[in-house]
This record gives sequence, structure tokens and C-alpha cells, in this order.
Amino acid sequence: MSEHRPRGLHGQTVEALASRILSDEWGEGTVLDLPALREELDISLTALREALKVLAAKGMIDARQKRGTFVQPREKWNMLDADVMRWQTAAADDPGLLDELTEVRAVVEPAAARIAAGRASEEDIAGLREALAEMAAAGDAEASVEADLAFHRRLMAATHNNFLMRMERVIAIGLAERDKLVHGASSAEDPVPSHRKVFDAIVAGDPAAAEQAMLALVTKSRDDLERAQRES
Repeated sequence: MSEHRPRGLHGQTVEALASRILSDEWGEGTVLDLPALREELDISLTALREALKVLAAKGMIDARQKRGTFVQPREKWNMLDADVMRWQTAAADDPGLLDELTEVRAVVEPAAARIAAGRASEEDIAGLREALAEMAAAGDAEASVEADLAFHRRLMAATHNNFLMRMERVIAIGLAERDKLVHGASSAEDPVPSHRKVFDAIVAGDPAAAEQAMLALVTKSRDDLERAQRES
């Protein structure tokens, strides 16, 4: 997955403001001085307010009469928003975030594999096969990450469930951060066998086997992450 770069002044402003919240420079309840921010960032008040609307839609800030614009507590944030997930995994040196992601994967992905085993089309299977081949051919950590993400994205797509397909966005962002640690570790193991078991079960149309294979994959993923964190 290529590194995300905000486009244009609007995107850069949103990222700059979000980074201050994520770094705790602006903690919960901090009231923002909009005129001072406008001057510091050298943008119009309209541009600043447009950027703040983005963060408000993500639950990160709110505005009230007499109180002004202020930072919301974390429990108010839209944690399933792709940007919020990306900002958190990129900004926070907190292994708990990746642990929580693994818990989500353990709930969602085995069920997705079970469903995919009953619904995957020939096109879906071809896409999974291609991702598996790319994983086997990967010559470095970056290529391994890309292929791993492609496999999981295509598996979620193979469910043909619109809600699960949206979950792919959340899982993929956190999975990328996990993969950067695991695939770059000196003890990194070949990811192909565990993924191939999931693939074979889907091809065979065996929902129970697909579910168990994916659960085993996620469990191994958790163990690999813990080992990589110890090494780092």
C-alpha cells in the first residue's frame, strides 16, 4: 500500500490539525483559538473552518456556543473511519492499537472466510490466486506487505456483503502497520502456507475449513506481531 499523502491545501490542513490532536498537543477539552490558528497556518478562516468540519464529522472536535471549538474525548471519535484509524496507527507508539485490531480481525475475518467459501465467484478466486502468487514471489518486505493486503482485501470482496466490504478499509489500514513490523523483522516467516490454507478451503467451497484456516492465520498473525515487537 503506497504511503498516503494529503492532496492540496485542504488535505494538508486537515492532517496538520489531526496530528496535533493525535500527539496530545491538544488534549481532550482543548479549546482552539481559530484566529491564531488561521494566522499560524496562513490560510483563510473559511479554509480553516472547512478543515475543522472534516474533523468534526469524524467526531474528533465539536463546537458549541459560548464554549467555542474544542477537542472531543477519544470515545467520541469515529474509530471505524479510515483516516482516524490511519492517523492513530501512524502517530501512536501504542501496541494496544494493533492488539485491538487483531481482536477485530479474529471476529470479522474468520466469518468473512466462511461466507466467501460459499459465495466466491471465479473472478474472486482468480484475484485471491493472483495475490497468493504475488506473496510467494515477493522479494522484499514492501512487496510482501502489498501482496498480504491484496489477499485480505480480495477475501473481503469475495463475501459480496456490502458491510463486510466496508470493514476491509479499516482492517487493511491497521494490517499494513502490523505487516511493516512483521515482514521487516529478522525472524519473519513465510506467510504463504497459512494464506494458502484459507485459499484452498475457499476454492473447495468448504465454509467450516475456511473459517478455521482464517482463525489459525489470525492467531499466527498475533504471535508474529508479539515476536516482532519484542525484537524491535
